[in-house]
Amino acid sequence: MLKINNLEVKVDTKTILQNFNLTINDGEIHVLMGPNGTGKSTICKALLHHFDYKITKGNIIFNDLDITNKDTSEIASLGIFLISQNPMEIEGVSNSELIRLAYNKQTNEQVDIFELNTKLKDIAQTLKVDKQFVHRDINYNMSGGEKKKNELMQLLMLKPKFIILDEIDSGLDIDALKLVGQVLNNYYEEYKPMMLIITHHLDFLNNFKDYKVSIIKNGTIIKNGSKSLAKLIEKEGFEANTISGFEKNE
Repeated sequence: MLKINNLEVKVDTKTILQNFNLTINDGEIHVLMGPNGTGKSTICKALLHHFDYKITKGNIIFNDLDITNKDTSEIASLGIFLISQNPMEIEGVSNSELIRLAYNKQTNEQVDIFELNTKLKDIAQTLKVDKQFVHRDINYNMSGGEKKKNELMQLLMLKPKFIILDEIDSGLDIDALKLVGQVLNNYYEEYKPMMLIITHHLDFLNNFKDYKVSIIKNGTIIKNGSKSLAKLIEKEGFEANTISGFEKNE
C-alpha cells in the first residue's frame, strides 16, 4: 500500500502541493487528473524525492515504510518506478549498462551479461524495436515514442511493484499509444502492481478494466471516484458544476 498523508511540497519558496492525501491499495490502478499546472507532476517528483522538490509537511508510507526522507536510489530499490513525460537523455551510457547496474542493486546479485542481453532482446521484440535498441545510449537522440518504449524496456526488466506514469501517452502516435497501453495492461494482469497514472486522455485508460480516479486542483485532492468520474471529466471538463456535486466516495 502507498499512503500519502497531508503532504506539502515546495519548489524554492512556492507551495505546489498542500494537504495532499492519497491512498493506493495493493494491486490498484489509480488515475490522477486535473488542470495543467495544478501539481500532478509535482507528486511524481516528490514520490521519488527529486532534489528541487522539498517536502515541508506530511509523510509518504510505502508498504509500512516511511520513505519521505529516503534518497531516490533507496526509493527505486524498493520497486518504485517512474516514467516521466519527457525522460532524460544520457549520452555515453547504454540501456543495457544502466539496466544491469539497476538489476544488480535491486537483487544484490551480479546478473549474467549473456542472460541479460537475451532477456533485453526478447523485450525489444515485445516493444517492436530493433534488438540493437538495447545498446543505444539512454534516450539519446530518440523520438518521444522511442523514449517511452525505452523506459518500458527498463520496467519490463526490473519488474517494479509500484509504477508511476506521468502522461506516458504524451507525444505518442496512434500505433505507439496502442502498443504502450497493451504492454502496460499485460504487465498489470500478470504482476498486479500498484499504478498511478497521470493523464488527460480517456482513450489511454480504456486499456485497463478498472481504476479509481482522483481530481487535483490547486495542489490538493478535491474529488475521488471511479472510472465514471473520468468519463464525466472528459465530457464536461474540470470546471463543470456536475463535478462539484459528484459523490466523493463513489
